Amino acid sequence: MSNDKKLTKSTNEHIQGESRANDSLHTQHDHEHCHEHGHVHSHTHTKAVLNRLSKSIGHLESVKKMVEDGRDCSEVLVQLAAVKGSIDSLSKIILKDHIEHCIVDAIEEGDQAALDELGKAIDKIIG
Repeated sequence: MSNDKKLTKSTNEHIQGESRANDSLHTQHDHEHCHEHGHVHSHTHTKAVLNRLSKSIGHLESVKKMVEDGRDCSEVLVQLAAVKGSIDSLSKIILKDHIEHCIVDAIEEGDQAALDELGKAIDKIIG
């Protein structure tokens, strides 16, 4: 088995293992999460996020293979730009979901810590 196939298999097993582990942690619904701030919320875009993550991981593995194969730097840079765009798009989906659910819940509960964490996350995304 090639290193790329081993990496893909290992990555998929890791993602599936995390998914199974996360499933066992959820007591109310598969899509709800409780954070240290104390609010419970659901995420409507979890499946889309996981699908996009899988695609991004696949693209990164392709870039790695391109580098290993000595492909033209311009081709690698174009693929890296596509990966960056994919990650940026993914960040927007997660941020939108976070605002629509987590932050709405946090505001209703007066959870200032969640709002502070959102500010820090936005600084990292934009920064």
